This record gives sequence, structure tokens and C-alpha cells, in this order.
Amino acid sequence: MSNDQKSPLFEVAKVFTKLGLIAFGGPAAHIAMMEEEVVTKRKWMTRQHFLDLVGATNLIPGPNSTEMTMHCGHERAGWRGLFVAGFCFIFPAVVFTGMLAWLYVQYGKVPTIEPFLYGIKPAVLAIILSAIYKLGQKALKNWQLGIIGLAVIVASFLGVSEVAAILGAGVVGLIWFGAMQTGGNQSLKSFIPILLFNQLFTAVQDITNTKLFLIFLKIGAVLFGSGYVLVAYLDGELVDKLGWLTKQELLDAIAIGQFTPGPVLSTATFIGFQINGVLGAIAATIGIFLPSFFFVWLLNPIVSKLRQSLLAAGFLDAVNIGAVGIMIAVTINLGQEILVDWKAWLIALASVVVTFTIKKVNALWIVIGGAILGYLLLMF
Repeated sequence: MSNDQKSPLFEVAKVFTKLGLIAFGGPAAHIAMMEEEVVTKRKWMTRQHFLDLVGATNLIPGPNSTEMTMHCGHERAGWRGLFVAGFCFIFPAVVFTGMLAWLYVQYGKVPTIEPFLYGIKPAVLAIILSAIYKLGQKALKNWQLGIIGLAVIVASFLGVSEVAAILGAGVVGLIWFGAMQTGGNQSLKSFIPILLFNQLFTAVQDITNTKLFLIFLKIGAVLFGSGYVLVAYLDGELVDKLGWLTKQELLDAIAIGQFTPGPVLSTATFIGFQINGVLGAIAATIGIFLPSFFFVWLLNPIVSKLRQSLLAAGFLDAVNIGAVGIMIAVTINLGQEILVDWKAWLIALASVVVTFTIKKVNALWIVIGGAILGYLLLMF
């Protein structure tokens, strides 16, 4: 009998460490790799049950593919498998990103590196646009949601914080699609803690590891949809509100995060290191991922029933379209910062063409291509 057969936990650790090392390409690619490992190859569950779990991850905050690892680990080895799977999937990305953060802080201003970063930034815009397109297709279910999405975009340009705009969209959806259709008979009390949560993290400007932890904990607790929505939250919290990062530094963090496998949210490690060194990286990393473990652990038994509630369904639909609206507003702002000359425009347009015309192109290749093109345009 093999070690895998003797120990389900060992098998979970082996599978998700492997995926953590090779899973490039974003959440959709991660989930495809998981399906191959746990359904086709190892038969931990049926394909239908796997699809049900994929749907369930869209109903709770947090990075979808990371939460899917936790669901799969739970199926194989119970609650211990949940935590082992999540940790093993996250850990390689955190280590790689931490190493890149150290190199960036030490050598990021060296001229030979700057041309690569110059080309990566427009390429990242193309990746985010692709995510917006895919998420938008899924989120825009009717004209009412379109209005909510447009309102979120306008609110963002008027200076409303990203978290407030997202939660505001959720409340509008809860009332519009839920309470109005049920005559107000369903209780709104279960959503009050979510609305009050944001008030716990008000305006301390000093940079401390506790503050870093709380900021990333808040983001991890309200982050619906793709990890790319993280760009919007970080821009609002760390750039606009606190001024701990510049927009260029944020783009550098997102861009370098694309070089690592595993969850996009490992970008938090990079940013934490930029702001406050090793301890800052640890605080940000724990903060961003901690909510996902507990959401999956506590809510998985009831999450499949949420869609039966008009209130919950309306809230979640509006939150999803609001997240897309925030991403659009942030992408426009980032584009103004990045697309400052014809070279940047050329890299961005080339990246968009490749992203939208070549099916299943890995985001890593878009980033590498942008880096090489940026180097060539600046150096020759």
C-alpha cells in the first residue's frame, strides 16, 4: 500500500503542493488543473459534485481557485484536509513572491530591470481587461444589474471607497431583487454585520504590521470574484486613502505577482514586504488568506442553499456586477498612469490582441512577452 493510500492528508498535501508549484494562468486555469487531478486522475469525487463546488465558491468572498483547493481537500480528508490543501497551494506562491519582493526592493531601480517592468505594466492591463470581459459576461444578467454596475463606476470616480461601493451595490441588489419581490418578509439582519465590518478599520495613517494585517483581513473578507478585483481594493486602500504605495508601485506588485504560480492574492506578500519588510509580508499574507479558510469551513454546509433566498441571491448578483464596475474604473485610472507614450500603447495593444485572439493563452506568457517587448523598445 502506497503512502498516498495510507494517508489521505499526505495525498492532499502532495497534490496541492504540486499544483501550487505549476498552477500558472489564473483561477480558471487553476480549477481546470484541479479537475484533472481530483476528478479524472484520482476520482475523489464525481464531476457533477466538482461543478457544484465550483458554483459554491462564487457565493462567498475570497479567491475562487484557492477556496476550491480547500473544498477538494475537505472531500478527501475532512476539515484537516481543508487546511492542508489551502496551505500547500498558497505556500509556494508566497515563497516565490517573497523572494521577488526582496529582489525588487534591493534591485528594482537598477536600469537593466526597469525596461522589463516598463513592458510588464501595459501587459497587465490586457490581462485585467480579459478578466473584466469574462466576469462581465457572467455578472451582467439583466439591465437592472447594468445600472448598478454603472452606478458603482460613477461612485468610484467620485471618490467613494471600493469596499463601500461594493457593499452599497450589494444592499441595492438585496432590496431591488430580494426585499421588493418578497414584500420585505425576509430579514435583513444577517447582512448588518457585513455592513458594520468596514467601520472597524478606520483611518490610522501610521504604518504598523497590525494595521497591515487588518487592512488585508478586511479585503480578504469582502473580496468577491476573481483575484484581479484585488487591484481595485488595493488601489483604494493603500494608494488613495493611506498613500503607502504609488500607483506605479502597485502595478509593479501586480505585474511581478504574475510571474509566480498559485493564487493572485499572493501579491499581498509582495506589497507587505514593500511596505514593512518580512514582518509586513507575513502580516499581509495571513490577513488576506485567513477569511477564506473560515468561510469555506463554516459556510460550506449551507452555501448550496443560499440561492434559494431571493435576498441572498440579489445581494450576491449585485456584488458581482459591482466588482466588475470597480475593476473598470481602476483600469481606466491605471491606463492613464501607464499609457504615457506610443511604446506603452504598442505593448498594451499587442497584449490585448494576443489575450483576446489566442484561446487559453497563459497570463504568464503575456507578462513575459510584455517584459521582452518593453526591454527591446527601450534598449534598442
